[in-house]
Amino acid sequence: MIVSALPVGPFEANCYVVGEENTGEGMLIDPGDEADEILGNVAGQKLHISLVVLTHGHIDHIGAVKEVKDATKASVAIHADDAKTLTKNATSNMLGLSYPAPPAPDRLLKEGDTIRVGDLTFTVLHTPGHSPGSICLYGEGVLFSGDTLFREGIGRYDLPGGNYAALMNSLHRLMTLPENTVVYPGHGPKTTIGTEKKENPFLAE
Repeated sequence: MIVSALPVGPFEANCYVVGEENTGEGMLIDPGDEADEILGNVAGQKLHISLVVLTHGHIDHIGAVKEVKDATKASVAIHADDAKTLTKNATSNMLGLSYPAPPAPDRLLKEGDTIRVGDLTFTVLHTPGHSPGSICLYGEGVLFSGDTLFREGIGRYDLPGGNYAALMNSLHRLMTLPENTVVYPGHGPKTTIGTEKKENPFLAE
C-alpha cells in the first residue's frame, strides 16, 4: 500500500495519497489546498485517482476538491451529515479563507460503508464530535482519523456542529481498535492506537 502524507495550506492539513501498487488505483483523502502539489505527487507515483474521500467538511480539508476533481474526474465522497458544507461552505467565511466552490458530492457515506481502492478495502467509521459528519477510514492495518484523533491530541469541538460528548464517544470507540493500528491524522505526525491509549492526555482514565 502506498501512503503519502502531504501537509497543505495555512493549517497544514494532511492530504493523503493512497494507492494500490498492483492496479495503480488510488484515492485522495482531504485535499485541502495546494492542488498542484497533490496532483504532482499522484503523477509521480503513476496513480489513477478514482475517489476523493473527505473526512469532514471544514475548509482546510476541502479547499482543493474542485481542482483535483476537475483534473482526475474522480468521485467525491463525504458523510451525509457534512455534505451541506460542500454547497454552503460556511466554514470558509468563518476562517477568512477563499477557495473555488467545491462540487456537490457524488457519494454520501454512512457508518459501515466500504471503500475499495484496487485490492485495498477500508470501512467507514462515523465518528462525530469535531463535526456532525466526521468519519475515519479503517482497514489494511491503518486508520485515517481526520480531525477526530491526533498524536497526543484530539479534535476541536468548539466549532459549529462540534460536540464534546459525541467526540469522546467516538474516541473511546477508536481505542478498541488493535493497538498496532497505524493512525494517519488530519494534522501532524502519524501515531498508533497503542501509543494514544498510553500517552494521549485527553484519553486518560
